[in-house]
Amino acid sequence: MAPRRVLIVRNDKLGDFVLALPTFALLARDWPGVELVALVPAYTEPVARLSPWIQSVAIDPGPAAGVAALARTVADLRCDAAITLFSTTRVAAALWRARVPYRLAPATKFAQLLYTDRHRQRRSRSEKPEWQYNVDLARRALAAHGFTAGPDPEPPFLAFAPADRARLRASFRAQHAIPEEHRIVVVHPGHGGSARNLDVGQYARFVLALRGARAFTVVVTAGPGEEAPAEELAARLRAADQPAFAWISREGLARFAAHLDLCDLFVGGSTGPLHLAGALDRPTCGFYPRRLSSTALRWQTLNRPERRIAFSPPATAGESEMSAIDLDAAATVVRERFLA
Repeated sequence: MAPRRVLIVRNDKLGDFVLALPTFALLARDWPGVELVALVPAYTEPVARLSPWIQSVAIDPGPAAGVAALARTVADLRCDAAITLFSTTRVAAALWRARVPYRLAPATKFAQLLYTDRHRQRRSRSEKPEWQYNVDLARRALAAHGFTAGPDPEPPFLAFAPADRARLRASFRAQHAIPEEHRIVVVHPGHGGSARNLDVGQYARFVLALRGARAFTVVVTAGPGEEAPAEELAARLRAADQPAFAWISREGLARFAAHLDLCDLFVGGSTGPLHLAGALDRPTCGFYPRRLSSTALRWQTLNRPERRIAFSPPATAGESEMSAIDLDAAATVVRERFLA
């Protein structure tokens, strides 16, 4: 009998979890009668609860709690299958100790020996988007249980009710005196310690180069601890007569995502907020290093192809030399596609 309660493990950073959403969508559609449980860190729990395909959310107690604590958490879930999208020895050992009958993970490192099924991927080669590597594991699990997987799910992978979105958009515009004829451009200069990013001066130059026939207001977003660069960028833009203000997210990730859904364009580095905007199918402009493990292909956003643009240093520059990106040329491309 095929499993009915399936645990999906993606317990690392926000962007990593967002790129797992197509996996949930595929399994919910193609695995008859399945109940999907997400194992995530407390940080990404609010985003997991926004997903229509996730029935239950379990919180990873964290590495400091050890394998035994995680094994108890998993055992209490009473799942009869588990798909680990990015495996560590700790997760593999916990699933084994919890005696989950079917355990699938990428075939990497020693930890693969603790799984009942493995799928070779070689993610280090970065030959496809991360979300596709995740979906490939879902397809493997479906085939192992006699189910046929259909085509890849399509965006959006997160959505808010149109009426709620309209109310928030109206109140946000009124609160910050954003003219109705202005488009909303969200710029997120923070990077949360992930891939290399532009600095504040580079973001200011890029945004000012976006100006053309269509007026816009810049909302510089930031999370806790990112306030200083956000305030600095907003101040630089205002000094150049560009309407801008800093908006600090203090009400959690779900509320932050709802505000990202208001934007007509999101600009940022390869980090969690960029992927949230992509999952909402908002137009995005992402800046990526050229390093093999961090490329724009590997960390592609989830929005439709025509709604995403990515820029990286040229081949003649260092793989993380973000200053080598031609920001004026990039701004021309983005302006003509999204702000014409």
